[in-house]
Amino acid sequence: MEERINLSKYIVVTGGVVSSIGKGISSSSIGRILRSYGVDVTAIKIDPYLNWDSGTLNPYQHGEVFVTEDGMETDLDLGHYERFLDVNLSGESNITTGKVYNAVISKERKGDYLGSCVQIIPHITDEIKSMIRKISQKTQAEVVLVEVGGTVGDIESQPFLEALRQLRNEEGQDNVMFVHVTYIPYLRAAGEFKTKPTQHSTKELRGTGISPDMIICRSEFPIDSHIKEKIAHFCDVEEKAVINAPDMHSIYEVPLVLNSENVGEYILKRLKMESRKPDLYQWSRIVDALKIDNFKVTVGIVGKYVELEDAYISIREALKHAAANQGVKVDIEWIKAEESLNIDRVKEFDALLIPGGFGERGISGKLEAVKYSIENKTPLFGICLGMQCMVIEFARLQGFEGANSTEFDENAKHPVIHIMKEQKYVENMGGTMRLGAYPCKLKEGTIAHAAYKEDSVSERHRHRFEFNNDYRQIFEDKGLIISGKSPDDLLVEIVELEDHPWFLGCQFHPEFKSRPNNAHPLFVSFIKAAIENKKRKGI
Repeated sequence: MEERINLSKYIVVTGGVVSSIGKGISSSSIGRILRSYGVDVTAIKIDPYLNWDSGTLNPYQHGEVFVTEDGMETDLDLGHYERFLDVNLSGESNITTGKVYNAVISKERKGDYLGSCVQIIPHITDEIKSMIRKISQKTQAEVVLVEVGGTVGDIESQPFLEALRQLRNEEGQDNVMFVHVTYIPYLRAAGEFKTKPTQHSTKELRGTGISPDMIICRSEFPIDSHIKEKIAHFCDVEEKAVINAPDMHSIYEVPLVLNSENVGEYILKRLKMESRKPDLYQWSRIVDALKIDNFKVTVGIVGKYVELEDAYISIREALKHAAANQGVKVDIEWIKAEESLNIDRVKEFDALLIPGGFGERGISGKLEAVKYSIENKTPLFGICLGMQCMVIEFARLQGFEGANSTEFDENAKHPVIHIMKEQKYVENMGGTMRLGAYPCKLKEGTIAHAAYKEDSVSERHRHRFEFNNDYRQIFEDKGLIISGKSPDDLLVEIVELEDHPWFLGCQFHPEFKSRPNNAHPLFVSFIKAAIENKKRKGI
C-alpha cells in the first residue's frame, strides 16, 4: 500500500431498508460525539442524483436547499452537519453524480485520458476518491464523515459504494470504518420487532464488498438486548456495535442517546485513535433548554411549501434555538400562503414569519400577512422573498398602486423589487448571482443593530431580485427604515418600519447560520418580540 498522503480517518455512513431513515442525523450525531472527545471532524454528503447541485430541486421532494458560505446550493443534510458540528462547510462537501461525471468528462475532453476507454472503474471511482481526499487535505480534519445518500441497492449509488470500498483498501482497514443505518419495524399485530429487513439490507451491502463495522438501528420504540444479539449474530458485527436510535422528542437528543451506548469509545478503538475523555455537558444543557415548555410563544409561518416542514427546516431549527436561548418554547403553526388568511386564527399568534421562496404562487397570502402585521402591530420577520413582500405591501399601503416585483409582473407600474442588471442575461437557473456570504453594514439605533451588537456582519444569500433603489429615498421619507446595506451602499439588505414594535425583513437567510449552542441574533430578537407581544395581549 502506498504511503498515505492525508492522515484523516474516514467514517462512511450508508442506509438500508427505507429512505429518509435518519442517516444525516446519525452522521451529525457521530460527529458531535467525536467533537466532544476533542476530535476535529468535517463531513461530506454524497448525493447520487445527476444534478450538479440542489438549486433546482423541488422542495416537496428534497426539502430545503441549504446554502454554504462559499455559495453552493446543497442538500439539507449539510445544514444538520453545520448545526451539530458547529462548523462552516464548503460547497465541495456536497458531492453529486453530476459533479463527478462533469469532472471526468471535462478531463476526457481536455485529453487527460488519451489512449484510455473512460469507464466507471477506474475513472469515475478515482474521481470520487479524489473529491473525498480533497476535503481531507483541505480541512486537515482528523475524521471525515462521508454519508452516502439513498438506500443500499439503488443503482445510482453503486459507483460511490465501489469507490468507498476501494478507499478502505487503499487507506487501510484501521483508517476507514463503515456504519450502516437501518430500520427495525415493529409489527403491532405480532407484538414484536422484525430484524429481517436489516439482515437483507446488510446482505445487500456485503454484496458490494463492504461489511459494516457498526449498525445503527432506527426504531419507533427502544429495542432490547435480545434483538441486538440477533442482529449481531446474523449481520456479523459485535453486539456492542449494534446501536439503537429510537424516535426521540428532539433530534438534538440523538448524540446523547448514541453516547450512552458508547459509540464514541467504540469508534476511537476501531479506528486506532487515541483514547480521550468526552464532554457532552454543554450539549446536554442545550437539550434540556429545548425541552422547556412552561412558557410558550406561537409563531405563524406563512409559506408555500408548508405541507413539508423540511422545506423550511433551517428556519424551524433557528426558531427552536432562539426560543431555548430565551427559556421559552416556540409552537410553530404552518399557514398555506395560497389561501386567504384566517384572521381569527392569526390573532392567536404572537408573531408571524414569511420565509423565502421563488415564484408567484402564494404571494397574495404573504402580502395579507404583511398588511395584518402593519395594521395590528404584530411582530413580523420577513426572509428573502418575505422581505420583498414587506416592501411590496408597504408600497401599496402608501398609495403606490401596482407596486410589485418584476419576478411576478415584468410590466409593474411600480417595480419596487427588480432583477439585478447582472442577472438579466443569465440563462441557467443554477447561475444565481447572489449566492453565499456577503457583508452587510448596520445602521445604529435599529432593531438589527441592537440584535447583532455589531456595526457589520456577514450573511448568506440565495436570490436574484433586489430592492429597487429608485424608491429608496421615497420609502424612507414615508417611514421605511433601511437598517442594513451592502458596504458600497448599493444594495438594501435589511428593512424595518417606524412606529412598529418589531417589523424586520432581510434579503439574506440568517437561518443558515443559527446553531443550537449559538442562536442567531435576529431570531433571538424576534422571539423576544413574540414574548413581549404575548404579554401585551395578556394571554
